[in-house]
Amino acid sequence: MIAHLTGQLFRKSPQSIIIEAGGIGYEVFVPLSTFYALPEQNEEVSLHIYTHVREDTLSLFGFSSHLERDLFMLLISVSGIGPKLAVNILSGIGPQELVQAIALGDSNRLKAIPGVGKKTAERIVLELRDKAARLGSEELHAPQIPSMPDDSLSADALSALINLGYSANAAKKAVDKARQTVNNESLESLIKEALRLLS
Repeated sequence: MIAHLTGQLFRKSPQSIIIEAGGIGYEVFVPLSTFYALPEQNEEVSLHIYTHVREDTLSLFGFSSHLERDLFMLLISVSGIGPKLAVNILSGIGPQELVQAIALGDSNRLKAIPGVGKKTAERIVLELRDKAARLGSEELHAPQIPSMPDDSLSADALSALINLGYSANAAKKAVDKARQTVNNESLESLIKEALRLLS
């Protein structure tokens, strides 16, 4: 089983990346929180890996921190949650906020994540509340990973800028700054203002 992978970042997209190590390109599925923490293409990257094996597939899931990987492992232990939904959950909420929401039993916050229904949110809280509380206390002094946008408008704008070829870090700074002036207007307005700041 692959538990850790270090190599050259050959290709990256918000859904998956390719890490080249020893002449082999490994496709690794990542949550958005990990994607935002990635270096530039062709630079060295090191991720914690979960190897998911099924009869007909072998998939790798990568995480920039132990906390993300631990949360992923907890999520897939819940009935009805597979690796793809677990990655989707980690993409829709920051790891620290997820730990807090589960530990506090805040199923409404979990329900707000795309793909998570009421029953799934309640199952997550019911099955993981105690474990999340322990995990949160263990990670209290752990280094923080870069935060991700806390709303869908910012996330969509960031994704658009990355697709235009801007680095994740530069795009995130521009979107954060543009958000202060654009506020809750259209996605187009937010992207235009971010592009103005980047030019």
